Amino acid sequence: MLIDTHCHLDFPELTKDRVAVLARAQAAGVGRMITICTEIEKFGAIREIAESDENIFCSVGTHPNHALDEREFSADEIAALAEHGKCVAIGEAGLDYFYDRAPRDLAHRVFRAHIDAARKAGLPLVIHTRDADEDMAAILTEETAKGPFKALLHCFSSSRALAEAGLKLGLYISFSGIVTFKNSQELRDIAETVPLDRILVETDAPFLAPTPYRGKTNEPAYVAATAKVLAEVKKITPEQLAAATTANALRLFDKMPPLAA
Repeated sequence: MLIDTHCHLDFPELTKDRVAVLARAQAAGVGRMITICTEIEKFGAIREIAESDENIFCSVGTHPNHALDEREFSADEIAALAEHGKCVAIGEAGLDYFYDRAPRDLAHRVFRAHIDAARKAGLPLVIHTRDADEDMAAILTEETAKGPFKALLHCFSSSRALAEAGLKLGLYISFSGIVTFKNSQELRDIAETVPLDRILVETDAPFLAPTPYRGKTNEPAYVAATAKVLAEVKKITPEQLAAATTANALRLFDKMPPLAA
């Protein structure tokens, strides 16, 4: 069984045919999905999706590209929303210097509020980072010194230096369809060195469909293609990769109930 640890089931590309999307995921061996929040003001809709199926869970948070679109929520407010039974994570939150849609002081402040919320809630933080390696490593190091929190670097496509910094701080690293792309050999080289007990898999659906589905709308079923490539990179069987990443997801997102026997 596989767990898609990061998808966006509330996005229109997936909501228009969600029943079929979920059926295809089940047929592909994807037993659970975490639908990720990008705007706290829309958490109600995301929560309803998670409530609709026993195998769907969710997060709550403000994506850095939306930090200017909604009001700043306090760590206490975010942690309170995360008390919902199906909410298993904080985020996605972080830094995005590629789009740079929010002033950086605001982006940093919102990110730190989510880190504090993760501490208060005792839930893992789902981190989005793009073109911000140096500041991301610095903030994570500073905040870890203030008090521990669980986290993962989602849809990893950053430098080896950031991967090493994250692993040193105890973070997990999640790989998406990007790792399957022909021009992603450097990323595959990084994945090869990530300890097997720290790797997660995700789709980030509806974006970043893996090979051989490039150009199509991504969906949770396609996480199997990413897992297949990661298994090849790690020189293990797809079954071993699935077992390891599922165990890792259950360990990190430990608010999810254990799998049925």
